Amino acid sequence: MRELKDRYIRFDWAIKRLLRQKANFGVLEGFLTVFLGEPITIVELLESEGNQLSEDDKFNRVDIKARNSKGEIIIIEVQNTRELYYLERVLYGVAKAITEHIQLGNSYSEVKKVYSISILYFDLGVGSDYLYHGQNQFIGVHTGDHLQIRAKEQNAIVTRLPAEIFPEYILVRVNEFDKVAVTPLDEWMRYLKDGVIAADTTAPGLGEAREKLRYYSMTDKERHAYDEHLNAVMIQNDVLNTAKMEGRMEGRMEGRMEGRAEGLEEGERKERLKNARSMKELGVSSDIIKQVTGLSEEEIAGL
Repeated sequence: MRELKDRYIRFDWAIKRLLRQKANFGVLEGFLTVFLGEPITIVELLESEGNQLSEDDKFNRVDIKARNSKGEIIIIEVQNTRELYYLERVLYGVAKAITEHIQLGNSYSEVKKVYSISILYFDLGVGSDYLYHGQNQFIGVHTGDHLQIRAKEQNAIVTRLPAEIFPEYILVRVNEFDKVAVTPLDEWMRYLKDGVIAADTTAPGLGEAREKLRYYSMTDKERHAYDEHLNAVMIQNDVLNTAKMEGRMEGRMEGRMEGRAEGLEEGERKERLKNARSMKELGVSSDIIKQVTGLSEEEIAGL
C-alpha cells in the first residue's frame, strides 16, 4: 500500500497543471536551483507570446516561463517525442523570449538574460552524458583569455563577462541517466526518469514534491486525465520508435542521407496523424492529443 501512496505525478504533467500555482513554486525553485547551480527565487510566471502576426509566424511553445529575483527569464520545456529540428526550436524560443521583454524605443540595457532548460525524453544526438550545458563565451584566439565588457551604470564603471548577458542552454537527456541517486542532481534525475523520490530526500524542491505531487492526492477526474496522458505518451513513443526504425531502413535502402531524414520525417508525420486519429476515436481529449502529437487544433479537428 505504501508503494501506491508514494506514487508521484510525472514532471511533464506537473509542470503543465500544478507547478504553475504559486503555492507550488517551492518545487520549481528547487528544481531550478539544482540544475542552474545557484539559489533561484521565482518572482512570477509569465505568459509566452501566443499571437501570430501572420500564418508563417511561429508560436513560442514553452511549458514554463518565469522571472527570477534578478529579473532574468527562465524558460522550461518538456519534450516527450522526437523533433527533427529541436535545437533550432530551442534557439527560436530563446530569441522570442528576449524580444518579448524589450519594447521599441527601450535601451539595449533592458535586454534580459535567458536560461533555457529542455527536459528531453527522447534521444537527441550522440553523447555519453545526461546533462549538457551551453553558453556564449568570447575567448582570445591567440591568448585564450576571456573578453570582459565594461559599461557605465549609475555613474560607476561595471565590468561584465558576456556569459552574464548571453543566454544559457541546458539539455537534460532523461533516458541517459543510469546512476545511483547520491547528489541532489542525481535525485532529481531519478524522479524525472522513474518518478521515485526518497523519503529522506534533502534535495531542494523534492521534499515539497513528495507532499504536493502525490498521485493519490488528485481527484478521480484528475487521475483519469493523468492516466489518459500517460497512455497516450506510451502509445505515441511506441509509434514513433517504429517510424524511426522504418525511416532508417528506408534511408539505408536509398543510400542517401536525404532519404533517411526525409523518410523519417514523413514517416513520423503519417504516424502522428494515424495515432491522433486512433486516440480521437478512443475519446482522448483534443488537448492531450495536441500535447502528445504536436499537431495543431485544426489538424486534429480535421481528422
